[in-house]
Amino acid sequence: MPAAASTAATMLLPGILLLTLLPESLAKRDPLLWEAPHLHGAPRCYLAEELPHSQAPPHLLARSARWEQALPVALVPTLEAASPKRPLEELPARTQCPTLSPGQVLQADTHERSISPWRYRVDTDENRYPRKLAVAECLCRGCINTRTGQETAALNSVPLLQSLPVLRRRACSPGAFTFHTEFIRVPVGCTCVLPRSAQ
Repeated sequence: MPAAASTAATMLLPGILLLTLLPESLAKRDPLLWEAPHLHGAPRCYLAEELPHSQAPPHLLARSARWEQALPVALVPTLEAASPKRPLEELPARTQCPTLSPGQVLQADTHERSISPWRYRVDTDENRYPRKLAVAECLCRGCINTRTGQETAALNSVPLLQSLPVLRRRACSPGAFTFHTEFIRVPVGCTCVLPRSAQ
């Protein structure tokens, strides 16, 4: 081996050894890293008594996105306060497409005076955090003609989707759970588009 190559190999060897030992030393300094799937092959299992009120582990919640700023999460308290008598989960899948009139437009909220109107319902999943999300549902298959106030098939109503990271809980052994991050697409509103084909 040439002298230059031998010298380079000698200089690189300590660095390679350091990189080999680094994950283990970091994990000993920070116990939370033991739960990282990419370092240890599988996430940690949590016993039910370790999770107060069936919540996700606090450090996982702290490292996740700020859900309270996301529209599907921020709307839930307002929706539940506005409809205390009837759970929003029990609303029928679709109601009749509304007819818009000038008087309604002046008083209605954005989702009610849109030409692709929608409503919100609260979706609840006990194995997901956040458990409750506000989900938009389009009220019309077509869109509302601004001249007549009636639905027209010349346009289609489609949902607008927002990508949202959530924590998903799964059983890993009897009475124990593991958590992993998952991205879901949540409808947050509706808009009008041209049909893909002629009606």
